[in-house]
Amino acid sequence: MRLVARTLRGIEDVLAEEIGGTVERVGHREVWFRDYPAPLGLRTADDVFVVATTADRIGRTRADLASLAAAVDDIDLTRTLHDRSRCGGKENCTGVDVSASALGKRTYSRFDIEDVVGGRLAQRLRLPYWSRRDGVPPANCLSWRVSVVGDEATIAVRIAERPLHRREYRTASVPGSLHPPLAAALVRLAAPRPGDVLFDPCCGAGTIPIEAARVPGVVAVGADIDPRAVAVARSNDPAGLVRWAVADAGRSPVRGADVIVSNPPWDRQVATRGTLVPQRFSARRVVLLLPEHVDLGGQRRQVSLFGQRPVITVLDR
Repeated sequence: MRLVARTLRGIEDVLAEEIGGTVERVGHREVWFRDYPAPLGLRTADDVFVVATTADRIGRTRADLASLAAAVDDIDLTRTLHDRSRCGGKENCTGVDVSASALGKRTYSRFDIEDVVGGRLAQRLRLPYWSRRDGVPPANCLSWRVSVVGDEATIAVRIAERPLHRREYRTASVPGSLHPPLAAALVRLAAPRPGDVLFDPCCGAGTIPIEAARVPGVVAVGADIDPRAVAVARSNDPAGLVRWAVADAGRSPVRGADVIVSNPPWDRQVATRGTLVPQRFSARRVVLLLPEHVDLGGQRRQVSLFGQRPVITVLDR
């Protein structure tokens, strides 16, 4: 069984490290792997799919869409849907939808790809097809993904009912709330040990501490200068897995944190307040998501996030 996980540009290697020894290859925003025991538990993945087929010689003209239709006809749907079920996918879907992307200039659009593949899949599965030309498909659809890179196309089916990045705990948000898989990647780069205190001094909606609280043995603490943000963070943590506080990051109530992980305000969606000075933290490791023009030294990696190009900065004491 072949699987492919999608993620943000810049953290593919973090996802590959989370998956471990079954990784086959790492590409642009994706990691290919085999027979992972619990793919729906991957925290740094945006989404995970069972690969149904790959097809080569996919050209750049509308006539080449026929090759995609032929590839759909060759899919072993019984095997593919059985593999999806083995990975935790639910059955009894009421429709088919397709999301597509293609790198490079072509004379057809992503919607053309979706309609060709989706129409043929719906016909074979005897289910209605919901085109994304008409908006977001309804819930309980069997969702497929088509990606065309160069002359190769991959057709895969989503395992979960919705993308993995849509965390169930995230019931409320604030401006500047962090993308959950990126928050999970920041925590992995911080590499907290059992018994460590991981502190986020600018917690916002609480995404980083909540992701950190899932790491066995880690004590997660979140604080923010805005009491409204802390109230939202608490609402996203009904089980009380994280310790929350209203506090200025520069006058932290936490002493002796082992690792600091944070997405400080960038003065865009959230205005800078308080007295945050990253160099003053005495933690073993500090991991921050910063605007690309801010350079504090340390290890730096750029990521792509909704049109922005922030930099993950890792500072070791």
